[in-house]
Amino acid sequence: MEVVYLPQAVADLRWMRRYYVSIFPQGAKRAREQVVATERLLSGNPHVGEMLGIADVREFPIRRTPFTFIYRIRSERVEILRVWDQRGDPGRFSV
Repeated sequence: MEVVYLPQAVADLRWMRRYYVSIFPQGAKRAREQVVATERLLSGNPHVGEMLGIADVREFPIRRTPFTFIYRIRSERVEILRVWDQRGDPGRFSV
């Protein structure tokens, strides 16, 4: 199944990359590898994430990072809605 980043998720992913480069550069490569590994996992097993109770939205953590993919499954693709920093205020979460 194809994995597609929606516009807000693209912005989140850019922020995540900047975060690692500026705050934890030695972990940037590993974080990228974990993002790719999680994309592959969701591509092959899209139902692996936990339902959030918001329509058909799911979440799945990106291992060894404080980030999680917020996503939904559409016919032939997984749509990444957000790349959420789990340390943030969950009350400010929006899809």
